[in-house]
Amino acid sequence: MSLLKVYNPFPIKIDRAEGCYIYDKTGKAFMDTFAGIGVMSFGHSHPSLLQALKEKMDRYMHTSNFFLDEDAIFVSEKLVNFTGKNGTVYFSNSGAEATEAALKAIKKRATDRRNKIVFFENGFHGRTLGALSINGFKDLRKPFEPLLPNTIELKYNDVEDLSRYFDLFGEETLAVFVEPILGSGGIVSIKPEFASLIEDLKKKYNFILVCDEVQAGLGRTGKIFSYQHFGLSPNIITIGKSIGGGIPLGGTIFLENLSQAFEKGEHGSTFAPNPVALAGARFVVENIPSLLKDVEEKGNYIMQYLREKNFEKVKEVRGKGLMIGIELKEEAPQMREKGLQEGLLLNVLHNSVIRLLPPLNIEYNDIEKMLTKLEKVLK
Repeated sequence: MSLLKVYNPFPIKIDRAEGCYIYDKTGKAFMDTFAGIGVMSFGHSHPSLLQALKEKMDRYMHTSNFFLDEDAIFVSEKLVNFTGKNGTVYFSNSGAEATEAALKAIKKRATDRRNKIVFFENGFHGRTLGALSINGFKDLRKPFEPLLPNTIELKYNDVEDLSRYFDLFGEETLAVFVEPILGSGGIVSIKPEFASLIEDLKKKYNFILVCDEVQAGLGRTGKIFSYQHFGLSPNIITIGKSIGGGIPLGGTIFLENLSQAFEKGEHGSTFAPNPVALAGARFVVENIPSLLKDVEEKGNYIMQYLREKNFEKVKEVRGKGLMIGIELKEEAPQMREKGLQEGLLLNVLHNSVIRLLPPLNIEYNDIEKMLTKLEKVLK
């Protein structure tokens, strides 16, 4: 096969997908518990979303950035309004590109004396060379080093480590990147005392705080942005995954005094923002707010159910809203295959954490089916 093998796909020949389910060529249904890795917030083939995409495609599919799409204005205003602050949005094609835009805006403001960028262990911000420079997974960084200079990795949720670093290098620190809830890092929430310390240090040293909301943002945790659970006040927010309604789109939200992040010509993209993706984004930002209460309640229901079962194999169930991690006591490389046998598509991080990212509009009857299948897999 001429396709470069960088992924480990399921042995399924997809025929179609609808709601929580992916169907193979024989008609067998598989429940998708991670919604295309958090992309399909309204499930697969949502009729109203598809209609919005088709209507845009019937008008045009691509025009380039020489033209201003009305949906770009609408979506950017909604995204900024969600923060409660003033700001601007730069649209890109992915979450990794959103990180790159944030990095460029930060590097533009670096000086010889103030140029250090802090990131945290097990934080994931993308795989491009810039994003890798602040990626908290050493195994992903190592083959491509040396990367960007002056990037500093610290321990996540370690108050002493963070305090010690800032005592030494606070005046030299330009920016801090953080995932308020680690996605690829195992669905781990930032501790209140750690978030509070970041805020205190931000006030003292006036660094740029970047909250990565690519996976946890846009309603996934029961709030529009996950940082809103923890009292963080970012200067920059990165988004991706679900924003385009299933079509590639990312965004970097620059707030307050960073609103003019770039001058004309300093950054750009041929494809972004794609008009069809913008139609999807418009549907997403218009419809996500009405789901937030349900997301919180359904997430609590799932987590309570799993905790009460007290599975022998399970160490901890954690998360917020419909971003849930089931940590196993021991690595279980066979877990994905066991799920497949039950018609359950599982995303297992590092062979030890099952990451549940179901559609935000998942119905309770599908939740019950998912939990029944999970129970069989975890026994």
